Amino acid sequence: MVEDTETDGKRLAELLSSEVTGHENAPYDGLAVGDADPDVEPTTDGARAYDVERDGERLARVYVQPERARVELYDGLEAAEEAAVAADLRSRPVGGEPPRLLVFVTTGADVKRALDVLGAAAET
Repeated sequence: MVEDTETDGKRLAELLSSEVTGHENAPYDGLAVGDADPDVEPTTDGARAYDVERDGERLARVYVQPERARVELYDGLEAAEEAAVAADLRSRPVGGEPPRLLVFVTTGADVKRALDVLGAAAET
């Protein structure tokens, strides 16, 4: 039996949001979705959907594109990058101020792995 693979960027961001808010154990218990735009529409460059906060501080920002979601992490970058590599998620560091790590979520299966990346960043 073959299941449909979710590749819609907005839906992937919604699934990740549900994962972020659906856990009560460490390291996810301090994570929350903030400043969400429920009417966001995917754009080629990525439209901001919401922030992921750790204890009230922005940890990451999630953007939606037509065929993927993009997570931009601002803290815990080294741990997040190691977790992304271990989870076989495409990621890319970005220099500048502030430095960031981009993690790309392209399928529904990537959502839980992206949550693990957020959890690794949150633990630092």
